[in-house]
Amino acid sequence: MSGTTAKAPLIVVSGPSGVGKTTVVQRLLTQMENAHPPLRRAITATTRPPRPGEEDGRDYHFWSRERFQKEIAENRLLEYAIVFGDDYYGTPKSEVEPYLAQGIGVILVIDVQGAARVRELCPESLSIFIAPPSLTELEARLRGRNDTSAERIARRLQTAQRELAAAGQFHHQIVNRDLEQAVRELRQRIGERFH
Repeated sequence: MSGTTAKAPLIVVSGPSGVGKTTVVQRLLTQMENAHPPLRRAITATTRPPRPGEEDGRDYHFWSRERFQKEIAENRLLEYAIVFGDDYYGTPKSEVEPYLAQGIGVILVIDVQGAARVRELCPESLSIFIAPPSLTELEARLRGRNDTSAERIARRLQTAQRELAAAGQFHHQIVNRDLEQAVRELRQRIGERFH
């Protein structure tokens, strides 16, 4: 994707698993329904199974490993990574390119590996890192999901430590201590850059 052809903002929101990235972005999009240019969240794809209440096509595209590998082979992903050692996550180009071309801004809610790839491919993008108030709080949020084994939580916390070390590579950092404050900060950063 050429950075010079984008007609609308491309915003990357990243941070550790369980930090509340999707919640912050969903709240922002609700508040900015009539924004100009309009904004949407790209639906990413994953090979992990759906959590209770998640829907295919709304929360994620839940793909088989075979489907994911086929999309990679056919160069249909903007970015992808194997996360936590076993699940693929990635952003289909179809969730980004057609919308930017129509003047619709796209927010990618992706992991730190994917964010690094998008910054490389799309240097005009705005990158924002959402951080937890502390690792202790992050662990409590992960345990509160009640859908992840102790082993997976431990792996996610190890990954989070590496991801927090990469926070300085992003344009801005927001600590998600209070949801409404985090949403206000995200909206402010987007406004400063694109309006």
